[in-house]
Amino acid sequence: MFAMTTIANSLRGLCGGAIHLPGDPGYDTARMPWNVAVDQRPAAVAFPADAAEVAEVVRAARAAGLRVAPQGTGHNAGPLGPLDDVVLLRTSAMTAVTVDPARRTARAEAGALWIDVVEQTAPHGLAALHGSSPDVGVVGYSLGGGIGWYARQHGLQTNSLTAIELVTAGGELVRATADTEADLFWALRGGGGNFGVVTAVEFDLFPIATAHAGWLVWDWREAARVLPAWAEWAVAAPDHVTTAARLLQIPPMPQIPEVFRNRQLLVVDGAVLGDPAVLAPLRALKPEMDTFADVPAPSLSRLHMDPEGPTPAVGAAAMLGDLDGAAFDALLGAAGPGSGTSLLVAAELRQLGGALGRPAPRHGALPRLDATFALFTCGIAATPEMAAASHADTRRVVEALRPWANGREYLNFAETKVDTSRAFDPATWRRLQDVRRAADPDGLFVANHVI
Repeated sequence: MFAMTTIANSLRGLCGGAIHLPGDPGYDTARMPWNVAVDQRPAAVAFPADAAEVAEVVRAARAAGLRVAPQGTGHNAGPLGPLDDVVLLRTSAMTAVTVDPARRTARAEAGALWIDVVEQTAPHGLAALHGSSPDVGVVGYSLGGGIGWYARQHGLQTNSLTAIELVTAGGELVRATADTEADLFWALRGGGGNFGVVTAVEFDLFPIATAHAGWLVWDWREAARVLPAWAEWAVAAPDHVTTAARLLQIPPMPQIPEVFRNRQLLVVDGAVLGDPAVLAPLRALKPEMDTFADVPAPSLSRLHMDPEGPTPAVGAAAMLGDLDGAAFDALLGAAGPGSGTSLLVAAELRQLGGALGRPAPRHGALPRLDATFALFTCGIAATPEMAAASHADTRRVVEALRPWANGREYLNFAETKVDTSRAFDPATWRRLQDVRRAADPDGLFVANHVI
């Protein structure tokens, strides 16, 4: 265990005093991730205001014999593990976003959230490949892949990155592009936070001002009829539509619209960037509610109605191939009517394929997602008892669908430690390890999914 006086002498005074050590009055608040079910207890928490302060923290941590874990929001904090010898470097003070409408690009600092980008790009009729929640951090989402409502048309957000600014293990600020620091640029796009502390990213924007988006809603007792039909449709659907199918248990909370409150539902939500007639086969399944309409693109950041703000949650995920009738029997047995599941999101299937299934023209370490569907399941962990039930039920869903899993991982959905190599093909994994050894030979940086 490192002597606290050594840590204090090394770090006190950095970041304008925004350093929190165990025992400090602000430590417990400073160490809290978005997923408050994760009890992270680092040796120190630093809140740098800019890239220069990030570099100072990295150099001071190395001198003190500590490691560094960059963290924006802490949505995917669970896999980090023990942080006894780690400075948790929180980037939440670095939130600047700039838009260049002529070049159709944006630059976001490491603490920026997707809602920050959405609000600044919309006045120009442009959109980024943002995710399904407005308060997810741009950088973590982008480095790990990034599946949003435009994904089957335009691919993974990570491959829309055009430049990445980061602080290296030596405390140097570098800019990685396809032409400079090309190996780092390749590895960062899909390889996550293993190679340095990313301080800003630049990325392409797309001329999207409106989309045909919304929800189709059934009682979840209709799932045995509707889910297989949705899955068959999803495999053959054109690239201009991206959807998800979810089995939801809506809590009896007053802020939830009464029509949904305290109900168990099957919801298909998504967005269409072309002819909305593509939805006709789903509409023929006679949903009790159909909210799909032409809407302003910024509204898609809240289409999924993911919880905003700190939330205690546990989740599990898997990458799936084609699904047959037995797969849906297994899924509904674990997460459908009569299953007794405690989960808020009993099961979510993300429609993949399209541009997600083809190597991007300018790709990094994650050129495509090798799966037909991505499975995600999530429960609330507000108490130890709820956490235990949610852990058991999320595992039950993943185990039920294991015969249809393809053994790959999508790291942005992996809420616990997994074999990181399963997110990549063998040649890519070997190259990532080579880049990591060159960029961080002493293992200074701690990523949630380690290479």
